[in-house]
Amino acid sequence: MAIPIFERQATAEYQTKRDHEKYKHLLEKAKALAPLPTAVAHPCDESSLSAAVDAARIGLLAPLLVGPGAKIKAVAEKCGLDLSGIEVVEAPHSHGAAERAVELVRQGQAEALMKGSLHTDEILGEVVKRETGLRTARRISQCFVMDVPGHTEALIVTDAAVNISPTLEEKIDIVQNAIDLAHALGVTEVRVAILSAVETVNPKILSTIEAAALCKMADRGQIKGGTLDGPLALDNAISAEAASIKGIRSPVAGRANVLVAPDLEAGNMLAKSLSFLAGADAAGIVLGARVPIILTSRADSVTTRLASCAVAALVAKARRENPAKAVA
Repeated sequence: MAIPIFERQATAEYQTKRDHEKYKHLLEKAKALAPLPTAVAHPCDESSLSAAVDAARIGLLAPLLVGPGAKIKAVAEKCGLDLSGIEVVEAPHSHGAAERAVELVRQGQAEALMKGSLHTDEILGEVVKRETGLRTARRISQCFVMDVPGHTEALIVTDAAVNISPTLEEKIDIVQNAIDLAHALGVTEVRVAILSAVETVNPKILSTIEAAALCKMADRGQIKGGTLDGPLALDNAISAEAASIKGIRSPVAGRANVLVAPDLEAGNMLAKSLSFLAGADAAGIVLGARVPIILTSRADSVTTRLASCAVAALVAKARRENPAKAVA
């Protein structure tokens, strides 16, 4: 049956909006670098294995596939994936794969971790172990680098996956991790909106008080590298018109490129709303450990998976160039 012309036009318009220009820019920057040695923990399904193989094929990653060798090869054969030239490191099961992948980083054989077909808690549990993990002085936090159709630049949204109800002290690291990520991606002016439901400090809403405190900390040099404003509601953080109507004047209001959610629930809902209602793609990365940790989902598109790898490559590059500054 022929598709009505208005539906064809709508589809064409939607595809045009999803040209992934912001992600393409990240990919080009990352492909100019040497492939990033990456320990991929338990890539035992088509989604995670193909992400690693695709990233290797275009020169983003030099993956070490960590897990049951026979199972990984069986998945590759079933899905028609060519593993030639890619090393498989034997580990008996998902937990063992997470442990061995972290060990490869500690041994200097990998500069990044990538989540395979195991739960996020399983790999992060190995990362945060005091004696054998990859902890730093920073709090570990997650960021999405979001390519939102119709928005002029990529948006960094944090934290939608790791810190459930972060304290003010933990939010300092969450904000700093996001700022350092923005610099690693080449953002020259980092404008951070500390989000809440309202744009005024309300003693009954804790997130507004913490937002104000974070902004004052930035004024005092306790948070570096970005311009902060908050509390800001989402509309006046990203819409200049909304900010103007509310009479909010700051370098951030209406122009934010980093959005800091008050807690995991808000961050997760914001990111998924952008993805499923606005057609955005979300490249996930975990920061605050010794190396960047690539988070992919079975629902991710190929472009999103590769963008996550590109983000990790750029973060690792920034870390090599300035090891004294904890960007990951």
